Amino acid sequence: MKIIDGKVHRFVELIVYGCQMNVSDAERMAGQLASIGYEPTEAMGEADLILINTCCVRESAEDRVYGKIGEIKHLKEQNPALIFGITGCMAQKEGEALIRRAPHIDFVLGTNKVHELTHVVQEIEAERGHVVDVQFAETELPEGMPVARQNKFSVWVPIMYGCNNFCTYCIVPYVRGRERSRRPEEVVAEVREAVRQGAKEVTLLGQNVNSYGKDHKRADFADLLKMVDEVPGIERVRFMTSHPKDLSDKLIETIRAGKHICEHIHLPVQHGSNRILRAMHRIYTVEDYRALVARIRAALPTVSLTTDLIVGFPGETEEDFSELLAFLREIRYDSAYTFLYSKRSGTPAATMDGQVPEKVKHERLERLMAVQDAISREKNEALLGTEAEVLVEGPSKHDAAVWNGRTRTNKLVLFPHGEEQPGDLVRVKITQPQTWVLKGERL
Repeated sequence: MKIIDGKVHRFVELIVYGCQMNVSDAERMAGQLASIGYEPTEAMGEADLILINTCCVRESAEDRVYGKIGEIKHLKEQNPALIFGITGCMAQKEGEALIRRAPHIDFVLGTNKVHELTHVVQEIEAERGHVVDVQFAETELPEGMPVARQNKFSVWVPIMYGCNNFCTYCIVPYVRGRERSRRPEEVVAEVREAVRQGAKEVTLLGQNVNSYGKDHKRADFADLLKMVDEVPGIERVRFMTSHPKDLSDKLIETIRAGKHICEHIHLPVQHGSNRILRAMHRIYTVEDYRALVARIRAALPTVSLTTDLIVGFPGETEEDFSELLAFLREIRYDSAYTFLYSKRSGTPAATMDGQVPEKVKHERLERLMAVQDAISREKNEALLGTEAEVLVEGPSKHDAAVWNGRTRTNKLVLFPHGEEQPGDLVRVKITQPQTWVLKGERL
């Protein structure tokens, strides 16, 4: 707390781990906190409130959170008035156990309690003590919460919450609950307001966007995508993540016919062995996925396909892994997010026989990444000399004279900075393709 020009200022540091949905939730938390007078800060020592929005999809994410919790204990000892809260997936999973392990935590809020944040903070300000609320609500989450967006020109808009798929390795259905779709008019209204405030690009978010609307039946995902594409002033529309089992021909046609829908589909396959896909409860087969990719590429010749891959799932043999490498070489993704299987307590895979040794997992991951890196490099080299529309993001991390942005196909482009500003759409000629980025010159 600081007094500046006779006015009291209270500060919050909001630390976010995990996926884009966590980032979106954090923006809603920040909006709520701003409504009761909290200003953002990145200086932990001056914060009156520290909030960690957590992820527990992988063990490494939990380890980082516990490390940060320990670090904040010292700040709490120095400043007992500091309010410290945990939200998100790890809060949902652990509940009261977090406070038993770290009593300096003041409150724990589950994944569908974002709208309760201001009430809880004000309660602790008045009475102190601990608050734990991780109970799933049966009612719809309230609309109209204030949003403090990190990026004004490229924004996240959640269209649904939860997941019904129950992949055997994944904890998301247990910590995010069942699928609940927002009403289409509410999504479109949020997009319209974001555009009014300067947004050029919107990304529609869901654990499986292709399941959108199966609960309320007002619109399916293709319908919603078309509605958003027609919002006046929008320049780009993206979405993630898609489950292959639900990606319809209607959606492919909607993307093809759309004016602002970007030619990029993130389509997690997870593995290239039918035996492993069955064990993962992914529903589709390698053959199903291959046919889907063929339909996508026939309709969208310039599409960029990216994916998620898990190495070392329980029972994975060298033969299974070889099938994965062969599938990777066949499909030829533009890029892939590659992960070591991480055992999550409470999921079926955690107790499966045939847990793969860590050394084997790491060795296979290195081989997998080498194959994908070579493919990504070849894909990018094919773009040498081409021109691309780039949405400017800002200066690169390493050189303020070099700025970056993304193509419609979601490729990162670096170029010398001129007069452009974040949010501008510019033309760039690709002069130096690399494995993970494209370098170019402004036209």
